[in-house]
Amino acid sequence: MHPPPRRRSGVRRLLTAAAAALALPLTMLSTGSTPAQAAAVQCSVDYRTNDWGSGFTAELTLTNRGADAIDGWTLTYDYAGNQKLSNGWNGTWSQSGRTVTVKDAGYNGRIAAGAAVTTGGQFTYSGSNAAPTSFAINGTTCAGAHQPPIAVLTSPAAGAVYTQGETVPLAATAAAADQATVTKVEFYDDTELLGSDSSAPFTLSVAGLTVGSHSLVAKAYDSMGASASSTPVGITVASGPAVVATPSQLGVQQGESGTYEVKLSKQPSANVTVTTARASGNSGLSVSGGASLTFTSSNWNTAQKVTIAADTSGSGTAVFESSAPGHAKAAVTVTQLGAEKTYDARFLELYGKITNPANGYFSPEGIPYHSVETLIVEAPDHGHETTSEAYSYLLWLQAMYGKVTGDWSKFNGAWDIMEKFMIPTHADQPTNSFYNASKPATYAPEHDTPNEYPSQLDSGVSVGPDPIASELKSAYGTDDVYGMHWIQDVDNVYGYGNSPGKCEAGPSDTGPSYINTFQRGPQESVWETVPQPTCDAFKYGGTNGYLDLFTKDASYAKQWKFTNAPDADARAVQAAYWADLWAKDQGKGAAVSATVAKAAKMGDYLRYAMYDKYFKKIGNCTSPSCPAGTGKDASHYLLSWYYAWGGATDTSAGWAWRIGSSHAHGGYQNPLAAYALSNYAPLKPKSATGADDWAKSMQRQLEFYRWLQADEGGIAGGATNSWAGRYTTPPSGTPTFYGMHYDEKPVYHDPPSNQWFGFQAWSMERVAELYQQTGNALAKSVLDKWVDWALSETTVNPDGSFRIPSTLQWSGKPDTWNASSPGANSGLHVSVADYTNDVGVAAAYAKTLTYYADRSGDTEAASTAKALLDGMWANNQDALGIAVPETRADYNRFDDPVYVPNGWSGTMPNGDAVNSSSTFESIRSFYQDDPAWSKIESYLAGGAAPTFTYHRFWAQADIALAMGSYAELLE
Repeated sequence: MHPPPRRRSGVRRLLTAAAAALALPLTMLSTGSTPAQAAAVQCSVDYRTNDWGSGFTAELTLTNRGADAIDGWTLTYDYAGNQKLSNGWNGTWSQSGRTVTVKDAGYNGRIAAGAAVTTGGQFTYSGSNAAPTSFAINGTTCAGAHQPPIAVLTSPAAGAVYTQGETVPLAATAAAADQATVTKVEFYDDTELLGSDSSAPFTLSVAGLTVGSHSLVAKAYDSMGASASSTPVGITVASGPAVVATPSQLGVQQGESGTYEVKLSKQPSANVTVTTARASGNSGLSVSGGASLTFTSSNWNTAQKVTIAADTSGSGTAVFESSAPGHAKAAVTVTQLGAEKTYDARFLELYGKITNPANGYFSPEGIPYHSVETLIVEAPDHGHETTSEAYSYLLWLQAMYGKVTGDWSKFNGAWDIMEKFMIPTHADQPTNSFYNASKPATYAPEHDTPNEYPSQLDSGVSVGPDPIASELKSAYGTDDVYGMHWIQDVDNVYGYGNSPGKCEAGPSDTGPSYINTFQRGPQESVWETVPQPTCDAFKYGGTNGYLDLFTKDASYAKQWKFTNAPDADARAVQAAYWADLWAKDQGKGAAVSATVAKAAKMGDYLRYAMYDKYFKKIGNCTSPSCPAGTGKDASHYLLSWYYAWGGATDTSAGWAWRIGSSHAHGGYQNPLAAYALSNYAPLKPKSATGADDWAKSMQRQLEFYRWLQADEGGIAGGATNSWAGRYTTPPSGTPTFYGMHYDEKPVYHDPPSNQWFGFQAWSMERVAELYQQTGNALAKSVLDKWVDWALSETTVNPDGSFRIPSTLQWSGKPDTWNASSPGANSGLHVSVADYTNDVGVAAAYAKTLTYYADRSGDTEAASTAKALLDGMWANNQDALGIAVPETRADYNRFDDPVYVPNGWSGTMPNGDAVNSSSTFESIRSFYQDDPAWSKIESYLAGGAAPTFTYHRFWAQADIALAMGSYAELLE
């Protein structure tokens, strides 16, 4: 289970007009608490175990059911058997006889009204392992938490294909708990309600589904007001009868055979013969069984097997087609793998689930959603938004697919999709020709809390020149910026209609729409944002669109604005580096060379992330009057939180601006990308100084890691050239890195940006890749210490279940950086506050260990990587991928107020009012139509914190990549 407050994929901040924003990361979600006075405890405890026969882990979620906060808690309960405590986390655990006592850990001692905390322990036992029947907090017995009903969609079958106009039979089973009864079952096509049934058997016949992929869900309600949704079932509606084959991807090891299943989509009136043959590709693969299969009007929907045999020496892919007269044919791509490549076979199996259109990971345009599920709030505030992070993971996934199969068309196609939909076109950034590189932007201070906005623009503060604009234009012949915007409303749920190449099409637009969110200081969590269009033509919002919520000026002009997430663009370069290496190993370098050249161009523009926000001189800038830079002295050579650019929409009276960011986070660095852009010829940028800048950046990033490394081994937050985002004076004694001040939690504070272990795994994986490729000594020294620390905090149980760090806590400070004699950082410490079985983070961590072990020969790192991958493969698979349940106590924040100044009023595209009474949910009323919304309603009314099993695109891709990396290096 995930600890409630933090979430993967994170939080990035976006820019408003002439430079007032903080961008924010892609990895954390915020949570908050409601102050209250102590009162009588009202509580419930959810108890879950992971049992392997002689021992188990217990996870307990304590929910405050009262109207007042619980300040300090002690949990007690009894076992009936011989369970013995081994250790515990997220609290101080002890045992006396059969009684277990857990005291809060201090940092989690306050449980706000309606909120929850999670604690866990590990036990041994023999005989039976009955769950406790009663729990008490601070001596008060807690009520049992009512369990929601269970819903299972039993029809149609996953992967079924229907003919357009044909009736699709929906059926579900549902069961209620705690003496409740099931009152109705609703059926959804994604978020569209198709109908309901109030009595068993729960069925619905649906006609008129459109041609294409559909994700169907059953949602059960019970008599106690609880509800729950089934796992989605993906189907396809075809324009006519079709042959159906599953899976669409198959890996077969040399000398072995594999099978796929074939059936018909529709009952025939006479016998139908399906023949299968290799249509193209690797001749080492052949049909050895099921070449001709007969289907009748009785067995048409019963799968029959086609067997593909691999010879002992071949490699590469072949496409096998199963066809029948009068039916659309089915194609299956089969890849011949090395004799021992079990993990490549896993890669292909998971890749097939991710890319299966019926599973819901992609939009009709081929854009990866943030998650299959729509009700999810983290950095994106809706599951069918996407991020530049997701696009970069798609590139990396398709690069690995090319490595395993030799097919590079999908990697090139992924870049084409990204370029078409996530890199703004000239029509999206039409006034860059007006950009004045000698005065890139107008200063506006950042503020600590959203209620201090709008921020006053101040042209009196000196701003340095942009030293790379002219060389970029000279290299590429354009004023336009070649970088991804960070967030996109793929289904146009908000209705701004900012599709690529369009400014303001509105709610009727069906294409992906650019949006902005974060813009108001480090305390603005996702729950406090007001979404806006990237092209603000004053069509929605208030009199000045949304601009006067963020910046204060005498007047406002219609304008466009984009923010880049540097870690995502760097990951795209990283993927291109591996694609080029792998393709060349196959003798197919020419297949990817054009795409790799585009990655080099993206890396050239990514240098904007190296600059202070207003191009001020780096080092000891402690007031707005500190000196402006004169060129490269405004570059810190690190990957900062964002860069951004914008301008007027009026092409006849235009203006434009560009800014960097003064804040650098350890989790955003990518020394592998810096190495590729400075040392690898196909990725060296065209500009005059690009390769040199990236060479300096690689060394600076590695030094940054060394400076931030705690005594135990973890990597701390980061540094800033603009304390508090307004060039103020930091606390006395704050250590520095090349004159930038140490910031324990750079950029955002709700929650602190340095807490999530995922940033450690993501970032160290890039260091490990650099080390594996080059043997860099500084990279090795950082990894040696980090890996020892991470392994010491990792538990793998006998059944393969695991615990890795989740939330980190920091104390102390690093030593001020001395490049010639780095300090020991004996006063900087990290501790693990709680642990998780998050499979996406575990995959990134396993990749780190894999690359490190390959170069270093560390056997514990290698065996732990394997254990993590084997454990999630054995324990956490489902129809859509690999995932684990998450309890989301932070979803009590759907009712959080969103700060809007008194007197300001406006509307969202759907008519939702925006004013001083707005909440997160009130300006997102579309959530009330989501099939999972009743879970939130129940929770807000005092019910248990809801549990979701999310399939995030980045996490599924990272798991698949981890399998492929292990196959390449350690199998």
